[in-house]
Amino acid sequence: MRSEYDVIVIGAGPAGSMAARAVAEQGLEVMMIEKRQEIGEPVRCAEALQNDGLENFFDIDQKWICTEIGRGRIHSPDGCVLNFSDAGDKPSGYILDRKIFDRSLAKMAADAGAEVQVKTRASSLIKDNGMVTGIRGFCGGEEFEARSKVVIGADGVESLVGRWAGLIGPLRLKDMESCAEFTMTNVDIESDCCDFYFGNSTSPGGYVWVFPKGDKEANIGLGILGTRYDGTPPIQYLKKYVEKAFPDGKVLQTIVGGVPVCDFHGHLSTGGLLLAGDGGRLTDPFLGAGIMNAIRSGHMAGVTAADAIKTKDFSGPALKKYDNEVGESIGKAIHKNYKVKEFVVGASDLQMDLVIHGLKRMNVEDIPISSIFRRITTTGLSVSSMVRSLV
Repeated sequence: MRSEYDVIVIGAGPAGSMAARAVAEQGLEVMMIEKRQEIGEPVRCAEALQNDGLENFFDIDQKWICTEIGRGRIHSPDGCVLNFSDAGDKPSGYILDRKIFDRSLAKMAADAGAEVQVKTRASSLIKDNGMVTGIRGFCGGEEFEARSKVVIGADGVESLVGRWAGLIGPLRLKDMESCAEFTMTNVDIESDCCDFYFGNSTSPGGYVWVFPKGDKEANIGLGILGTRYDGTPPIQYLKKYVEKAFPDGKVLQTIVGGVPVCDFHGHLSTGGLLLAGDGGRLTDPFLGAGIMNAIRSGHMAGVTAADAIKTKDFSGPALKKYDNEVGESIGKAIHKNYKVKEFVVGASDLQMDLVIHGLKRMNVEDIPISSIFRRITTTGLSVSSMVRSLV
């Protein structure tokens, strides 16, 4: 490890790897660090990725893909089902193998010229006159200090970088979903269809997802909003659900964790530092999806850092254009979907039944699922207005 770089990226998930790759492709010196000993481990994700503009960043490698998704179903509490499908040549989304996917993106960054260090964690930021100018940390148990012109924080949901920089604070209970997920085999599922189940008895303030990973294998999970927590852990809700829905299923893996479902806060940069992906709380607050936003924001952060280095201006005002760029794209969708989330988490089962029955009467099933996902993730949905018209 050298003592000085143009850019240091903290975190080797999709956001970090995309940022490191974008910087390295400009011929700049970049180091990406990952606190764990293996990139992609442990998997803490439902592994679903919508196919919306991926070709702008890389070609899809079939080694990443467990299954291609062409259909989706939304289930109301009373059992009404909305069916969506795509008639096009391209799948609307994928269920990934995140271990392979994350490592492939990190390899792209390394092939572009980035230095990758695992078992390396940041412990603090170095600041000079209010500017972030590097990091302190531990590599293989030994303390180190490395300087840089720009630091990119892509350190995930539990981001410390954003807190050290004073850009983000603690999450409110109403803006955090506690999640549990089983990877299960011997389950009766349709291998090209994602299912979403709403109902306060199964997942208060959230929903149940069933995402196929192949023949008779699926990621099955649910989220519970912090303010709806009644003392019963999410994993107990999940066990109860799968015992009823998939009595013959066998659990291969268990994942628990939190997902931020907050509004776009707009504070992603300061002098010498940028936040990307989950580290900037750029998760979609309605779907809980974060991979595509991580890819987009990571690339934006890398390009912004490279441009700043070329102009030799790493000040807060110079990096503010990153906040604006993210805000105009990802931020607008997050803000609108936060309103959708606020309705859904406060809705009674009767209200959700009315919404889903109303959508069915409006023939929304004729809309391709790719268009549904695109609208949800780029423009939002006026669900609360629709409910008022239906009730």
